[in-house]
Amino acid sequence: MKAGIVIFPGINRERDMAIALAQSSGEAPRMVWHKETDLSGLDLVVIPGGFSFGDYLRCGAMAARSPVMQAVHDHAARGGYVLGVCNGFQILVEAGLLPGALLRNASLRFLSMDCHLRVERSDTVFASRYQRNQTFRAVMAHGDGNYFADDATLDRLEGEGLVAFRYATPQGEVTPEANLNGSVRSIAGIYTPNLRVLGLMPHPEDLVDPLMGGADGKPLFDALAAA
Repeated sequence: MKAGIVIFPGINRERDMAIALAQSSGEAPRMVWHKETDLSGLDLVVIPGGFSFGDYLRCGAMAARSPVMQAVHDHAARGGYVLGVCNGFQILVEAGLLPGALLRNASLRFLSMDCHLRVERSDTVFASRYQRNQTFRAVMAHGDGNYFADDATLDRLEGEGLVAFRYATPQGEVTPEANLNGSVRSIAGIYTPNLRVLGLMPHPEDLVDPLMGGADGKPLFDALAAA
């Protein structure tokens, strides 16, 4: 799978993402500046974490209006794969590719710590190297990761199986204590109906090698590389 990473001013996780993708695929991803509009030849477009445009206005709001995002819309409409992590998730929501909103953390504090995610389904390209209900460790680094949507949207996401991951204990229990940012229904990541666009807040790319402290996130990138 040929991947490209979109870079906005203020994005700072592109190198971490490039390491994760290259480690699994053996091929360096293409770096795409936000003013470019040609995504031809790419199977996967990744929007990494950071603070695009300094998080002014709202997290991701300005980046969502960059020229490249129309190309990302078109790529997704053609059935291409899109992964947005942290600020990337915020950008996908602001651009209308995913529903809902990312609000300030319930604690009103920036969270930089490990968390555990429970895999809600494993029959997707992104999660095929995990098992359903398996938990894995990921890294939180956000101030606005509190996922919110209205009840009708939440019921649709649940009913269509579009919740990708939930915050949980290491044993897989969904509890208020494990939901560190206060996301509604402990939602950490969601899919589009065709399961080809994934947005999630924690960083799987920060745990892809034992030298990083663990490799819990590597199956996600191995699955993408094999697709």
